Amino acid sequence: MKTSDLSFRALLLEMLACLVITGCTVGPNFESPTSATPPQVFARTASAQAPSKAVEASFNQDWWTLFNDPTLNALEQQLADANLDVAAASARLRQSRAERRVAGAAEYPTLDGAASYDRERGSPNGILGLLGVSPTGTQSQSASGATPLGVAPLPGSKGSPAYNLYQAGFDASWELDIWGRVRRGVEAASALTDASYDDRNAVLLSARAELARDYIELRDTQALLRIARQNLEIARDTAKLTQVRAREGVTTDLDVANASAQAASIESLIPTLESRCTTTINAIGVLLAEEPGALQPTLGEAHDVPELPGQVPIGFPSELVQRRPDIRKAEAELHAATASIGMAKADFYPRISLNGSAGLQSLQLSSLASWASGQFVVGPSITMPIFEGGRLKGTLNLREAQQQEAAIVYRRTVLEAWREVDDALVVYDAEQQRRDRLAEVVTLNQRALAVAQQRYKAGALDYLDVLNVQKQLLDAQSNMEQSRATADANLITLCKALGGGWESSYANRATASR
Repeated sequence: MKTSDLSFRALLLEMLACLVITGCTVGPNFESPTSATPPQVFARTASAQAPSKAVEASFNQDWWTLFNDPTLNALEQQLADANLDVAAASARLRQSRAERRVAGAAEYPTLDGAASYDRERGSPNGILGLLGVSPTGTQSQSASGATPLGVAPLPGSKGSPAYNLYQAGFDASWELDIWGRVRRGVEAASALTDASYDDRNAVLLSARAELARDYIELRDTQALLRIARQNLEIARDTAKLTQVRAREGVTTDLDVANASAQAASIESLIPTLESRCTTTINAIGVLLAEEPGALQPTLGEAHDVPELPGQVPIGFPSELVQRRPDIRKAEAELHAATASIGMAKADFYPRISLNGSAGLQSLQLSSLASWASGQFVVGPSITMPIFEGGRLKGTLNLREAQQQEAAIVYRRTVLEAWREVDDALVVYDAEQQRRDRLAEVVTLNQRALAVAQQRYKAGALDYLDVLNVQKQLLDAQSNMEQSRATADANLITLCKALGGGWESSYANRATASR
């Protein structure tokens, strides 16, 4: 058997042995942390007393549809594709996917092709002098005393003549991932891609909640503006009545002045409320990437604050960790930090690479493609760290500390999620009870004002008493309307705390990470 065949077989056996042990991966394997939601958080649904109750049932991903408001539904539908913050987060996700692809390329061999042409002439006063070529044109012996190895000069010339060199070929290299350094790198990059995906979902969820809050605030302001205008009409009618009674001598100019001041005071509220409507519409426009005033035709017409649903399905305790994007993101970052420890540990071990090149080299272009012009080099290489001045140990300590920090952040994120859900359930129920009490106050004040106006017309009551009752009614109506809006906002806060609102627009994590 030829010696070349034995060398080739030995090389193959060496490669197979390396591939067999490639399955070794150093560093800790990531295990998803278990974080069961405390049962007492969702147990608050049983003690709720308000009309709109939170119930443990399948969570409505499109939670804004609970308000049964077609305009809000249309705005939320538009948001996912229009919001610039979501678009920026989507761009960051594409960057993360590209980085994942770059990391994954290290698992495969690299192959480069090259071709070159050179016109060369060696210097007899330089390295060629050691190879037996003299400047005078005569070939002397080489430095070793053997046959000259230089390029002989042409007759009548001095030194080495210029010549052409044509080359073409391929270079290949493949690092054997024996210790799993590359695989850990791909694992970390994949986890960071998941974190970027969940970050985009968190941005979308925040944008949806902000849009819903702005919409509720707009309808609340429009309702307050309607109340102010209604009370202004009442105040103006009362001012006219006092003027008539003053001319008849039944009352004094003091009542006229008080009535006119009350009307002016109510009228002063209107410009502020009108400007608030405009600025709120502009805020919604920014969320939808619209210019100022673009949504005025759509949202300028006043509508009531949406009513709360009879029941609010909040899902089940076991779903909270899987649904909240911030928890999912924290888990993915913990995964990436854990994989980075394996990368740092793998740097302590030797790196083995298979290198090779094959190509053609000739002094004549016409003979470049011949078999005799072929050349190749193939063989393994190994690099082993011997002294790094503590760099490798310091890097490992850094990665372990980063993993510990990521675990702490994950734990804190979960605790914060539980607190937000618990707080949201409490305030949602409490604000509804407050709203119902304020509704009773409005009814009583309306009855009191009607009685006061009748007694004032009959001359049995001073106008100052009427003025006080009217002011109490205006305050009660404003407080009740604001409480209705607050209850709606609390529902939005609850749905955001539950982590829903991004699933309907984007594919699941596995699809998005491809």
